[in-house]
Amino acid sequence: MTPAGLARFDGWMGRALAVAAGTPGDVPVGAVVYSPGGVELAAAANERERTGDPTAHAEILALRRAATALGGWRLDGCTLVVTLEPCTMCAGALVLARVSALVFGAWEPKTGAVGSLWDVVRDRRLNHRPEVYPGVREEECAALLRDFFRF
Repeated sequence: MTPAGLARFDGWMGRALAVAAGTPGDVPVGAVVYSPGGVELAAAANERERTGDPTAHAEILALRRAATALGGWRLDGCTLVVTLEPCTMCAGALVLARVSALVFGAWEPKTGAVGSLWDVVRDRRLNHRPEVYPGVREEECAALLRDFFRF
């Protein structure tokens, strides 16, 4: 990845952090899906507490909204940017949606499925494996979570 590409990820993660910071009453995770041309297609924060839906993770909601914006479920060429390493459900969903790249901030040692506990997105048995860029603005993403769980 070129320095310009990494700088773009830094800015994109800034947007995901802003989305996460606006999460009232739920774990502050923000996710944003960008088109192959770098246009924001969708953004979401966790909504599990608000909706009572256990699948209302930021990543799932952002993927659904991006698919609606594009008019189809295939997100080929798209990049998912999320403040926290995805869980197994979210990692599976981004693989099935054919997301081309995953950018995430903080590692999740308890439930992470992109290298921490499992590595769903790199499993050679699956038909799609996105590029992964971990640790982008990691400390900021982790601090947001630490602050939330401190109270």
